[in-house]
Amino acid sequence: MEWINQNLPYLMAGISVGGQYALIAIGYTMVYGILRLINFAHGDIFMVAGLIMVYAMTVMPIYVAIPLMIILTVLLGFLVERVAYKPLRSAPRMSIMISAIGVSYLLQNLALYVTGGLSQQYPPIPWLSDTITVFGATTKRVTVITPVLTIILVLALVALIKYTKIGMAMRAASRDFETSQLMGIKINSVISMTFIIGSFLAAIGSMLFFTNYTGVTPTAGAMPGLKAFVAAVFGGIGSIPGAVIGAFIIGICENIIKGLGWTTFSDAFTFALLIVVLIAKPTGLFGEKVIDKV
Repeated sequence: MEWINQNLPYLMAGISVGGQYALIAIGYTMVYGILRLINFAHGDIFMVAGLIMVYAMTVMPIYVAIPLMIILTVLLGFLVERVAYKPLRSAPRMSIMISAIGVSYLLQNLALYVTGGLSQQYPPIPWLSDTITVFGATTKRVTVITPVLTIILVLALVALIKYTKIGMAMRAASRDFETSQLMGIKINSVISMTFIIGSFLAAIGSMLFFTNYTGVTPTAGAMPGLKAFVAAVFGGIGSIPGAVIGAFIIGICENIIKGLGWTTFSDAFTFALLIVVLIAKPTGLFGEKVIDKV
């Protein structure tokens, strides 16, 4: 019982950060599912959402700042797809990957220019930032809210993909991109919608993440972005439930390692796990085997 009381804060923090990684990982896995492209700029869109919130809160009330941050983040994701990826639709995959890395560095350097490289203090969000006590452990309310909100958003996304017209188009495009185009599916609309959903979830994820870790720097999206990518690969890239489960496992393991006093190795563990998974099961936990037709 004493062990549980000592480690409960780490376990709760792990579940919370796992939910935040999950919201970012869904963006990676959806884009990969349709375009077979890793959107390396996704972590930086998450960081920009944090900066938008920092600056928006200085000039407007919170009930205006939060919707504005979500709208601008979604718009940024849409613009990135239209400007950096759409013109390269028929180009070799390597060209699109280089473009994605270029967008990532562009966003980081723009953030560096705007902030002067200084860490910006994320504004406290009423109710979410409040301190509460759970089973004797003191934590912020956001820690408890994150996993619940993540599960609600994931269920809503799964329902959207299963039961709506755009969801059906997304599933068709992820199965066979070329045939979907021939069948009359507006592929550009499907891809734009994928980026919009991914950016919306990244905006929510950033609000939850930076409420806990309040320093926003130009590179603040790099490590959460990489860990979310690892979660997507670990769960089976292209699988939304896989990305979510992978993110929760990584978040919990990472914080348990911190609880054991091995904070230095918490990041290394994530990437070591990726290597082990790729060796043991290259398609991830829930990934499907790809069959090449001759």
